[in-house]
Amino acid sequence: MLVHLRRAILTSLIFFVLLGLAYPLVETAIGQTFFSQTANGSLTSYGSTLIGQKWTGPKWFQGRPDSYNPMASGGTNLGPRSKQLVTDVKKQIALLKKEGITPTPDLVTTSGSGTDPDITPTDAYAQANAVAKARNLPIKVVDQLIAANTHQPQFGFLGSSYINVLQLNLALAKTK
Repeated sequence: MLVHLRRAILTSLIFFVLLGLAYPLVETAIGQTFFSQTANGSLTSYGSTLIGQKWTGPKWFQGRPDSYNPMASGGTNLGPRSKQLVTDVKKQIALLKKEGITPTPDLVTTSGSGTDPDITPTDAYAQANAVAKARNLPIKVVDQLIAANTHQPQFGFLGSSYINVLQLNLALAKTK
């Protein structure tokens, strides 16, 4: 009986060392070596680059008017005949015009996920004049920031160009 018990304990220790220590350490080393950006996550001191943040005022580029609550992800499910949707869009258009921003469809409607962190270059350029004026920057500097933060479609043809609003605003904050 002791022989069987020793074998069971030895087998457990071997598998603990292999699967509990060695395998996770090798996987961590591979992840950190080849995929460190993905392995370390998307958190910055201002929030996640994967979840839309709420930016207000013309001093910052704004994303889509999502709920900004990552725990309540999902679209509003408001259809094109919804009175609530029409009211929300009109309110968003008025707010953007008041800030000197030319409203675009993406800047006045929510995303399907409710947490979209990205906008199109068209949305960013629609805000460029207001941001430049609010920060006393030449429009050329703001346009260069937009161009520098524009991500092209994957492999050159999958999807469309986009700009991560958090990354663009972090670059804007570093601009003097």
